[in-house]
Amino acid sequence: MKHLLDKLLHHEHLTFEEAHSFIFAIEEEKFTPEVISGMLMIIQMRGAQLQEMSGFRSALLELANRIELDSEQAIDLCGTGGDGKNTFNISTTTAFVLAAMGKKVIKHGNYGVSSLCGSSNVLEELGVVFTQDEGELQRQLDERNICFLHAPLFHPTMKKVAPIRKKLGVRTIFNNLGPLVNPAQPKYQLTGTYSLELARMYQHLLRTNRTNYRVLYGMDGFDEISLTDDTRVLGGQSDTVLNASSFGATNLQLSAIRGGRTVHDAAQTLHSILGGHGSDPQNSVVAANVAVALQLYHPSTSVKELFTEALQFIQTGKAKLTSFSTTTYYL
Repeated sequence: MKHLLDKLLHHEHLTFEEAHSFIFAIEEEKFTPEVISGMLMIIQMRGAQLQEMSGFRSALLELANRIELDSEQAIDLCGTGGDGKNTFNISTTTAFVLAAMGKKVIKHGNYGVSSLCGSSNVLEELGVVFTQDEGELQRQLDERNICFLHAPLFHPTMKKVAPIRKKLGVRTIFNNLGPLVNPAQPKYQLTGTYSLELARMYQHLLRTNRTNYRVLYGMDGFDEISLTDDTRVLGGQSDTVLNASSFGATNLQLSAIRGGRTVHDAAQTLHSILGGHGSDPQNSVVAANVAVALQLYHPSTSVKELFTEALQFIQTGKAKLTSFSTTTYYL
């Protein structure tokens, strides 16, 4: 383990095998919290290389509490977070709309670390009780088209580093890995990153086991489509640019899609949009992300057509949340 620490202190990059060992060492508690904090900050400051990301990801998936769900036609929507934009929970809202429109969603998520409100925060505020019971999650997927996998229940290593990450209060390699390690490994994915370099790594890593996917990078630093600027969209062999006009929409100001000051505010915003009472900018941003997700299933349909379909659906309020307990309900 001293060898790994020495390499990082000298700003050297780890091999796949060393990165893999690093995650196992954390799981086996071979490092103190102070050492882990330092190592995470070194990696974040110098940036991870592709072989490191691959090794970290492989180890986390090996250590995960695996779950067998019907994932062949399912999609995950989970960005890295850490873009510092303080928007409302766009990917979580998008997930509910997609589910209400008939797509199977197996969403992976966690509490916010470098942001006020992650997907787990907002869902917990609305009354969701997280579970790792396979039968219950499959029932939710069958009956409601959506289930939520709370990362700490499935990734013991992430649970161990959660207090360290919270104290650091900034994004780390675990932010970057979150969207790559959904334990159910659904075959479709719409994800996003806060940097183009990381988006390109995702493009490479997701080729190995995704039927279809898109990686989003907003050119003003968003990890999702925000309609505030152009968005790079990376696929298996594709690299395109979308902007507001691609959807037949108008450019937005960041202030129009900001989140609230509290988790309660975030929950109310989510509830409002799904109930058909969101603002025009909020509805448009969600519809744009829904459109790109739908195009994974309907590649011959333009994003403009899919955007119009999604926007009209959102405005009906048919994705409204009606209650939360051990499962997620919508109509």
